[in-house]
Amino acid sequence: MTTRGLVKICGLSTEETLDAALEAGADMIGLVFFEKSPRNVSLEAASRLAARARGRAEIVVLSVDADDALVEAIVSAVRPDWLQLHGHESPARCAELKARHGIRIMKALGISAAEDIATAAPYVAHVDRLLFDAKPPKGAVLPGGNGVSFDWRLLKGLDLGVPLMLSGGLDAATVGEAVRIGGIRDVDVSSGVESARGVKDTELIRAFVAAARRAVPGAASDAAEQGRSA
Repeated sequence: MTTRGLVKICGLSTEETLDAALEAGADMIGLVFFEKSPRNVSLEAASRLAARARGRAEIVVLSVDADDALVEAIVSAVRPDWLQLHGHESPARCAELKARHGIRIMKALGISAAEDIATAAPYVAHVDRLLFDAKPPKGAVLPGGNGVSFDWRLLKGLDLGVPLMLSGGLDAATVGEAVRIGGIRDVDVSSGVESARGVKDTELIRAFVAAARRAVPGAASDAAEQGRSA
C-alpha cells in the first residue's frame, strides 16, 4: 500500500511541460479553462494534452463559475477524471455537476484565517476532494495561481471526511515545510513551477515533484518498491 502523497501540476499548456510532469511522476495534471488566466487552454489543445496524459496521470480540468454549456463542452472534449471548481460554486452546484456528468468533483476554497475552514463543511457531502488554496490578493483577477500562501498551521490535524489537497504559494523550496506544518500530504502547484507568469519550466516541475516526494515519509521506500516490481 502506497504511503506517498499525490502531486498535481496545474496550468499545463504545452506538450513539453506536460511530458516533464509525467516523466517526473506527477499523479495529476491540471488544464485551465478560464479566459482571464495566462494558463488558459483551448478545447482543442486540452483534448490533445489529455490524450497524451491519459493512463499516465489523472486529468483535472479547472473552471471558474462556468455555465452548463462550457462544462458540457469541456467534459465532452477532454474526458477528464476530475472537474475542479475554483469559483463561487455552491454545494448544490457541485452536486448537480457531479450527478449530471458522472465525474469526480474537486472544490477549491480560499483560506486566510481559521474561520474560513468552516466554509468547507457544507461541501463535504457533495464533493470527492477539497483543495485549500490561499485567498487571492485584493484586486487579483485570478482565484488561484497567484503565488501566495496562507498559514499552514490552520490545517494541522484537520479531518473533514474527504481527501484534502494543499495549494497556494508552493514551490520546491517550500513544499516540504508546508507538508510538515499543515499535515496535508497531497499538494498542487501552478505558479511555483513557472519561470514567468503562465510559463511552466520543465526543471522547476521536476524539482517540485522530487521535493514533494521527499516531504512525505515513506515516499522513498514506495519508489524503491515500485522499481522492484516494474
